[in-house]
Amino acid sequence: MLRFRSLGSGSSGNATVVEAGDGLHVRRLLVDCGFGIRQLATRLGAAGLGIDQIDAIFITHEHSDHVGCATTVALRHQIPVWMSHGTHTALGAPDLDGLLRVAHDMEPIDLGTLCALPFTVPHDAREPLQLRCTDGASHLGLLTDLGHASSHVLQQLQGCHALLLEANHDPDMLAASGYPAFLKRRIAGEHGHLANHAAAGILATVRHPGLNRVVAAHLSAQNNQPRLAQEALAQALEWPSHGVDIASATSGTDWINVARSL
Repeated sequence: MLRFRSLGSGSSGNATVVEAGDGLHVRRLLVDCGFGIRQLATRLGAAGLGIDQIDAIFITHEHSDHVGCATTVALRHQIPVWMSHGTHTALGAPDLDGLLRVAHDMEPIDLGTLCALPFTVPHDAREPLQLRCTDGASHLGLLTDLGHASSHVLQQLQGCHALLLEANHDPDMLAASGYPAFLKRRIAGEHGHLANHAAAGILATVRHPGLNRVVAAHLSAQNNQPRLAQEALAQALEWPSHGVDIASATSGTDWINVARSL
């Protein structure tokens, strides 16, 4: 069984646990680690987990709200850390005492009952990667922190049964915000963050009858509202608005099972 839980998603920090088991063995991947170590432990505890139950960490890119305490956690608990060479370089090439695993576009990461496939995305980072995860039967797409969906991105999301998808901002709210002009341009740019309508466009392209769970993630506290994100994504899916979940910055989500539709 494949399931996932956001521990929190937003500019203040991001982390998601992906878990897969076959009845005998369970493997858990922590995707991003953008909190302090005490906060991470608290959020894992709310999910019924301890840090020692994490089998591997995957860092999507070097921005602080995704890296957080990853190096400290890895060294203290001897957890392997996957990231691209570019991300490792951008972080100053920290010494991970043999725990570094270099991730590459389209090279699967086999954790046993869980397999994760990294793929490149257009974002203003050195070598950002996002993930498609599977237990061999069900498929989960994790996609945040990108300015637009390339054909490569769209291809990796085909056939997913669940998606955690960035819906960062409402363009009108961003334009009217007090953000400086350079920051508005960065956020709205081709290597920035997805607006609600852009996330909806992705869903309209990759939707299929087997897609049954969608979580809107990385919402801006200043430039978006959960209602706006839900409405935009639900319209693309032809679902009711309440059918789209929201990953909050403070509490993330509950555990969500990824299941194939019958």
